[in-house]
Amino acid sequence: MTTPATPPADKQPVKREPIKAIPVPHYGRWVAAVVVLALVGLLINAFASAKIHWDVTGDYLFDDQIMKGAGNTLLISLAAMAVGLVLGVLAAIMRLSGNPVTSTVASVYIWFFRGTPVLVQLLIWGNLALVFPTMLGQNTNDVITPFMAALLGLGINEGAYMAEIVRSGIQSVDEGQTEAAHALGMSKGRTLRRIVLPQAMRVIVPPTGNEFINMLKTSSLASAVVYPEVLQKAKDVYTHNLAVMELLFAACFWYLLLTTVFSIGQYYLERYFARGSSRALPPTPLQRIMANVFSTRRTGVKSR
Repeated sequence: MTTPATPPADKQPVKREPIKAIPVPHYGRWVAAVVVLALVGLLINAFASAKIHWDVTGDYLFDDQIMKGAGNTLLISLAAMAVGLVLGVLAAIMRLSGNPVTSTVASVYIWFFRGTPVLVQLLIWGNLALVFPTMLGQNTNDVITPFMAALLGLGINEGAYMAEIVRSGIQSVDEGQTEAAHALGMSKGRTLRRIVLPQAMRVIVPPTGNEFINMLKTSSLASAVVYPEVLQKAKDVYTHNLAVMELLFAACFWYLLLTTVFSIGQYYLERYFARGSSRALPPTPLQRIMANVFSTRRTGVKSR
């Protein structure tokens, strides 16, 4: 048999070593991480060494008065947000109207209530009896109760912000949609309800959810008119037992719990309204966790 000729040395295949990828060092990240950890450690040490009785905070987390205050916080937030939504939609439609009177009224309403602090508005509603001693044939203080003062102050103020959110959502819909609906004989009101608003919800929902999260925290200002929300209840308790920081942390717990729950709800609501604008919906938090878990099992696979 004929032995195959050996190729010249310069033409023999070269065995290549596997590429060893060396990651780019990020020293700034490590320095920032050390600084952040040091600051967090100092903060934790400050609270740990302070004269705060954390067991007292735990005892009052589910106290009847604190839980009643948390329920009142949720109630006034939902009610004020409902008022703000109704007023916001009306004010937005009025501002976009071709009628100069209704447009001017809406613009002045938005200008005034966005330009003055909500705390001042709450105090004005709470002291309305100084201007109108009687209302609806009754003493004004009997009509404008702490709940009503908080509802009007928070709700009307929220309506001014919601008006701008709704207006931006309506204007985000292409005008050709409205023209096509009118060409089919649909009235302006029906076009708004059936064509414009459903498409505008994709733009309206995210900032509206943000506004409600903010409303849960802003409701703490209702303590200025002695409405018994969770902060006012905490004040009532620590006025007697002098456990100021302990009760304030108990109030923070309920604010964090409420905002967290509704933040999750906001995420799924945004995901629902994103169906018409995105072929692939964003993954849910659970799907992200599962994807990260399964991706770690593939670390043994090496690229060739």
